[in-house]
Amino acid sequence: MASQKLYAGAKLRELRTKLGLTQKDFAARMGVSLPYLNQMENNNRPISTTVVLALATEFGVDVTELSAGDGERLVSDMREALADPVFQGKLPPLADIRLAASNAPGLARAFLDLHQSYRQTHERLASLDEALGREDARSAPSPWEEVRDFFHYCDNYIDAVDRAAENFAGRTGDHRNMRIAAIAALGDAGVSVHFADTDTLRRYVTEARTLSISARAAPQTQTFQLLLQVALTDQDALLEATLDLARFTTTAARDIAKIGLANYFAGAALMPYTRFLDAAQTCRHDLEILASQFGSSIEQVAHRLATLQRPGAKGVPFFFVRVDQAGTITKRHSATRLQFARFGGACPLWNVHRAFETPGRFLRQLAETPDGVRYISLARDISKPAGRFGAPVRRFAIALGCEMRHADQLVYADGLDRTQDSAFEPIGISCRICERKNCHQRAVPPLERPLIVDQNTRDTLPYRIE
Repeated sequence: MASQKLYAGAKLRELRTKLGLTQKDFAARMGVSLPYLNQMENNNRPISTTVVLALATEFGVDVTELSAGDGERLVSDMREALADPVFQGKLPPLADIRLAASNAPGLARAFLDLHQSYRQTHERLASLDEALGREDARSAPSPWEEVRDFFHYCDNYIDAVDRAAENFAGRTGDHRNMRIAAIAALGDAGVSVHFADTDTLRRYVTEARTLSISARAAPQTQTFQLLLQVALTDQDALLEATLDLARFTTTAARDIAKIGLANYFAGAALMPYTRFLDAAQTCRHDLEILASQFGSSIEQVAHRLATLQRPGAKGVPFFFVRVDQAGTITKRHSATRLQFARFGGACPLWNVHRAFETPGRFLRQLAETPDGVRYISLARDISKPAGRFGAPVRRFAIALGCEMRHADQLVYADGLDRTQDSAFEPIGISCRICERKNCHQRAVPPLERPLIVDQNTRDTLPYRIE
């Protein structure tokens, strides 16, 4: 498959502005003509290899960031939004959507915000009985969506928080000391810690400065909750400064994001960036080995692998997703070209759904999306018992994967026949934007293609896609 041309005019323009250079000076330092630079900044020309090399050598730019990040996410999110039945027509050409995402990312995000507000208003009207009389039933962005998008467009990597966690871990020496170090740090801050026979994982009483951790929780969960409280206690100023930069629109979103950042700190302290990245590369990303080495759960390890996007020291770009038994996505992140549906569930052909059928086992899948990109996906069920008889068990499944060009770095690719096209299962993102004509699991038809309905013929689907 031919490599895609790199159009990154907005990022090129942003870099030049940040450096305080005119187009003329910027072009001279990169060794290109002024008209050529102007065409690249306006995405009339792709960025050439010469310019990529000049950006790396002259300005020290991490050139992988030119092709990663907002562009593909915006394209994926816009395609899904435009597939909403409210638009009643064919999707705009993919080239037009890419052009909008590249040349006017601010406008593209405004469009997504507008569509999200429309959906929320529509859903509130659909349940009018529940909304009647409620003062809070007004049009406002969903705090959960706002926070999810914040992490989504940060590549799920928050540099200042990550480095603060790594610095904290550096003082403990080894993960086996992490629990003691967390309790000691809380003690230094005047917080007393005790473990209680309760279902509540963590309860902090501000006035008494006491922290209660569930004695029923798994040891790695207890340590994680201790570190989360360290973040809220010792790193409050850093978290608040990060939240100020994010400029959330509601207090609820800011409060949710603060817990998210504290969770981020806890995971980054348990698995400090440099040490964890080295260990992951050494064991070829064996999740069980990493969980044992860092005293973490399989889910914590998989999630951490998806955050290793530090500029200049990036790990394998992974996607990570968690779904419940109904197929609803409860966590999602992708540093790859694969972007998950913002609304509804994941593709039913994906192996993450089959993980519930084989508890305790890793499932491997070679998959191909409609754009021709191939992936290796690893899935496993994750049960979260409450620690006592009769308590409900929370069941989820997680999937972790990357593009096939990185497969040799994964122990899970060993023994798989990657030479046969038939080995790659077809998966999609959302039925409304999936272009596959003959999918036996299709829930709704794609909006960008006309349908042929024949009352005299019934195949797998009750219609044919033209």
